[in-house]
Amino acid sequence: MFDRFFAMAVPRATRFSLALVTSLLVPAAFASLPGAAHAAPEETLDLQAPSDIDSPIAVLPEGHHVSSFARSGEHTPAIKSEFALVVDQDTNEILMQKNPDEVSSIASITKLMTAMVTLDANLPLDEELVVTKDERTTTGWAHSSLRPGIHLTRADALHLALMSSENHAAQLLGRTYPGGVEAEVAAMNAKARALGMSESSFADPTGLNPLNRASAADLVQMVKAAYSYPEIREFSVSTEYDLHVGRHSVRYLNTNKLTSKPDWQIGLQKTGYINAAGRCLVMQTVIEGRRVVMVLLDSIGKYSRFADAQRIHDWLVTRAGSPAGAHGATE
Repeated sequence: MFDRFFAMAVPRATRFSLALVTSLLVPAAFASLPGAAHAAPEETLDLQAPSDIDSPIAVLPEGHHVSSFARSGEHTPAIKSEFALVVDQDTNEILMQKNPDEVSSIASITKLMTAMVTLDANLPLDEELVVTKDERTTTGWAHSSLRPGIHLTRADALHLALMSSENHAAQLLGRTYPGGVEAEVAAMNAKARALGMSESSFADPTGLNPLNRASAADLVQMVKAAYSYPEIREFSVSTEYDLHVGRHSVRYLNTNKLTSKPDWQIGLQKTGYINAAGRCLVMQTVIEGRRVVMVLLDSIGKYSRFADAQRIHDWLVTRAGSPAGAHGATE
């Protein structure tokens, strides 16, 4: 509740400054928090994984400027995300846009880049890694089952980072990258430049640092690149995963409940949230035979990014059924 009030009442520039200060001060404060033996929530200490993405969402007031679309005068859905870009994956046709070139913190959307450079390094996915205190992130251990001494494979770490946004798993990938976290972050920034992500910068492998920043336009390029990795497609859209921890098994769930909905055909997804970024979501999906990349950033409200995605999905379905839409559809 406080996060929602904070996001609504405090200007974005102030939110970013406060979040940056928090990223520097919070680690010491949370380092001694007791742990809990259950799967990690999404990205931050105060965020619980969504339990009902269909909860009612308040609509924007009439007259509120929301978006620019490819067809002028077309009835379009109102969205709550501050930055958005929806494009045809194959033709690059812009289907919808809202402030697509503005740069914003991207939270755990960062983990897509972490996964790409990890896979680019051709490190063995079946290599057994051991969690240490070096994986401690600014959330401490309170909402993570990955305690020091836990053994898991690199594939496990990738799976948990992409599906459940497990921060300690992402940090583990960074620490075990050749040269450590610093080398992986350098590779992430080099990869961004190679992909033409000119407005992007990366500061850590988890996305907890608000200095992980990009525009919606840059993230479209990142999603397209990530889609070429079979492991990222598979891990990011799986709905649940059981990890054996000692004599127990911990079930992790996907932070994006749309992956379980029958009216969605999602090929890749990633969620994100910190105060500086708001609620974020990127996806590759197929809608009425058309491959679509969707980027939604800085949405206020716990479920609004998912509601925005559903509105856009339904709008594109209706649009494809119209004479003009059917003519422009891509098989």
